[in-house]
Parts: sequence; C-alpha cells; structure tokens
Amino acid sequence: MSFDLILPFLRPIEPLLLDDSISEIMGNPDASWWYERDGILHQEKTIRFDGQRLRTGLEVIANQLGRHLDEDNPLLHAQLPDGSRLAAVIPPVVRPAPALTIRKFPSRHFTVDDLITRGTLTLPLAGFLAEQIGAGKTLLISGGTSTGKTTVLRALASAIPEDQRIVVIEDTSELHLHKPNLLAVECQTDTFKANITFDDLLKSALRWRPDRIILGEVRGVEARTLLDSLNTGHSGSLATIHANSAEKALDRFANLVMRSHSQATFSDVEAEIAEAVEFIVHVERRPGRRVIREVLALRGYDRDAKRFQIEPVFEVQP
Repeated sequence: MSFDLILPFLRPIEPLLLDDSISEIMGNPDASWWYERDGILHQEKTIRFDGQRLRTGLEVIANQLGRHLDEDNPLLHAQLPDGSRLAAVIPPVVRPAPALTIRKFPSRHFTVDDLITRGTLTLPLAGFLAEQIGAGKTLLISGGTSTGKTTVLRALASAIPEDQRIVVIEDTSELHLHKPNLLAVECQTDTFKANITFDDLLKSALRWRPDRIILGEVRGVEARTLLDSLNTGHSGSLATIHANSAEKALDRFANLVMRSHSQATFSDVEAEIAEAVEFIVHVERRPGRRVIREVLALRGYDRDAKRFQIEPVFEVQP
C-alpha cells in the first residue's frame, strides 16, 4: 500500500499521526475526533474532516488491498505503511458518516528500564520475571484492550537467552524483537492473498525448530494448538490474552480451547493449562499510565474442587 495515495485523505489528522505520545486516534460519525495519550482520552476540536472525503480515502485503502468497501462490505481492517492498524466502518452500519480508529504503530519500543521509570512495574518484579523467562517458564500476559500487553511482552522478551531460536506469530507485526535467531510471521486474513490464520502459522511453527514461541494474542482455535505445543516440549513461550484479571485469563484460555475441542471436559482442559502455564501477568490501564496489576504463579489443578491452584506473586492495590 502506497502512503502517497492515502496520505492526502489523512491530512486533517496529520498532527495526531505525527505525535509520538498519542497511541490511538478515533473519528466518530458525528465528526468528533478523539485521541488517547498515556491512557487518557482527549477531544481534538480543531479537526475538520469532510465525511465524504473520509469515505473516499477509506475506499482507496480498500482498493489497495484488493477489497471492496461499500454498503455490502461496510467494514475495513487494514495496516498502514508505518505499521499502524486502521479499523473503519461506513454507512449504513453507522450514520451519518464513517467511523475510524487508528491504533498507532509506536516509533519507540520501551525497554524494561523504561517501564520501571514509567511505573509499569517495579525493579524487583522486573528481575523476578526476567529470571523466570530466562529459566524457560511459560508466561501468559493478560489485560483489556489498549492496556499495554504488547509493550510489556516486548520488554519481557528481552530476557530470552540470545542462543535460543524464537518464532513470533502476530496478526499485525508490532513486536519487532531484536534477537539473533528470530523468525517473525504475520497472519493473512484481511487481504486478497491466501487466508493464513494464527492456527495455520502456529502449526507450521512447530516445524520451524523453535526454542520459544511468542503468540501475539490467543483469541481463537489456535488456543488448542498452543496448549498442545506447550505440553509437548515448547515450554518457555509467551502469549497475550484479553481478560479482566489474571484468574479470568485462565478461564478465557480454557473456554477458547473448548471451542475447538468439545470432546474434552472443561476440567481436563484446565488441568492441561495448569501443566503448561506457569505465570500469569495481568496489565491494567490507569489514568496516565499502565501498570502490571498482579502476577500469579500457577501451581497445579485440583480435580476434586475443579479449580486452579494459584499463588499470588505480586499485586498492586487498586
């Protein structure tokens, strides 16, 4: 996709696009524009964006992807040339004008030291998590939308030893890890190319001789494949998952596995997860910053009580 073709229609929001402190940009059907900075939403009242011009620009992006954007195909998901993610919807799903959300691609990748300075985690916790990752423990990083899961994952992944081979699987490339033996792949589900899913890539990854697998987000049928891989010699992996707490992340993981493996009982799946996952790191968004809210150690599974055996490792009070 050429930036020269789409940049003219983005010109009204160019100052927001160029501001590295802004993480998301949102345009509503009522022509109001909002942005997020440090976890706080602000309205930008100076933006004037003609609805028809916005729609024309979105159609240009769709055409560049070999797709249609019209009344029969009113949703668009795309990756901009700088890596930012765009999600748009047009009438008749919304009225009177299109809606647009851009999750910006960060130009700066925060290190563990940066996150300590910003208050995301403490120095002792950083050392503890680095030790676990270096020792090959499997971590699940949970949190809600836009809580900084990817940022935390990227920083923590720096603790993976340099002599190990890492396979990274993402929907849209965001991590950009700097490791000597790295294979990073992206899904192809929003383009005119062959449909390549998370699950397709994860199954292939098992043949690519990984020491560690990093999965951008567990959200579908790939949960079953991931669980199988963790329990068959691919421990020490990292993944993110949407959830409102560390415990609920385990429930969501189990539910995702059950969707594609209904023959198993829920308790069997939970027992498998208890064997595969060793720590859950939960990230939360607070005004002005994002913090690691809690870390749980998963010690096993009580089949009689049908519950995980968990041990709190770290917690920030509300």
